[in-house]
Amino acid sequence: MSLSSTFRTVPPAADVVIIGGGVMGTSIAFHLAEAGVTDIVVVERGELCGGSSGKPIGGVRAQFSDPLNIELGSRSLRAFQDFPHRPGADIRLDSVGYLFLLTTDRQAADFETCVEVQNGLDVPSRVITPGEALRLCPYISTEGLVAAVYSPTDGHARPALVVQGYADAAARAGVTFATHTSVTGIDTAGDRVTTVHTDHGPVSCSTVICAAGAWSGRIGAMAGIDLPVRPVRRQLAFTEPLTPPAPRIPFTIDFASSAYFHNSDDGLLFGLADPGQPDGFDTTWTPEWLELFRNVARHRAPALADMATTGGWAGLYEITPDHNALIGRSAELPDFLYATGFSGHGFLQAPAVGEILRDLHLDRTPFVDISPLSADRFRTGAEIRPEAHVV
Repeated sequence: MSLSSTFRTVPPAADVVIIGGGVMGTSIAFHLAEAGVTDIVVVERGELCGGSSGKPIGGVRAQFSDPLNIELGSRSLRAFQDFPHRPGADIRLDSVGYLFLLTTDRQAADFETCVEVQNGLDVPSRVITPGEALRLCPYISTEGLVAAVYSPTDGHARPALVVQGYADAAARAGVTFATHTSVTGIDTAGDRVTTVHTDHGPVSCSTVICAAGAWSGRIGAMAGIDLPVRPVRRQLAFTEPLTPPAPRIPFTIDFASSAYFHNSDDGLLFGLADPGQPDGFDTTWTPEWLELFRNVARHRAPALADMATTGGWAGLYEITPDHNALIGRSAELPDFLYATGFSGHGFLQAPAVGEILRDLHLDRTPFVDISPLSADRFRTGAEIRPEAHVV
């Protein structure tokens, strides 16, 4: 099956309807089908990988500040490493490491604490000197750097290849993919989900899993479930091919500004979160955005500031109030499950989350307690300490 394959025929009934055909939806479909769940339909409003998962290159890491996110990242890293065997696809994983550049003593102290937690969970991150950071990434300037943090097992892969790999394996196991199909409503009876309505007909079902990314708030509302997710545009750019070729460098992030860069085919990829970006579903790439990155680069990586670019990409982050995911089962509708709101971390956590949603559906105990990620936490005042907003 290719990512452009279209299955417009929506079956009249299914056991499980997964809403969203990105990396999260396809991972969930794969893990359910692998566990023997039959009669699964994935409903996608456009093409597979057409939303946030369409990012050209996605970072994969286990460097987080809290044990839960660390465990989600670590387990997913192992799955990405094993992807050629299960489900069986080359995802162009490049374990170049993640390099965080730190410019204040407070940042250094906070990251040192995080490294201790990460090391306790077998993540090989370490605090390094500015000089060591320069040897790893010769583009940077060490002026103003206090320290850096590096973990060699992190890196990046190709989201489209991951979605393709999961979707191919799921399709072989009998999963139906209804692309170019929009969800128009969800019927319930008491505390049960009964029907998902689409623009190609209704599907009666006993379980709905929302993996609709930035559109999840709308899907939740159809079932009377509050999923506090807002869409925010994020942009990146590609350099022209570089001669001589760029050295192989880590996924490098200036923590204070969120500016990042890494290898991309025969050049580099630049990115930065615009702090002034308003909420919305606009995914128009605007070249003038690039000046924000260049302003940071002039100080932190001067050679990058004047590199010519060939274009860029814009996609949507699905942001929650505390920048942590929503994963769980609805208390009001026990057969409505959700995995959304990853705030930029969805791709790198998708393999682990696919396992978790499989286990929730099958009433198994997941490998990690995800109750802190319940969408109800915002109603009960149990928000999680916000994860630093970086890619």
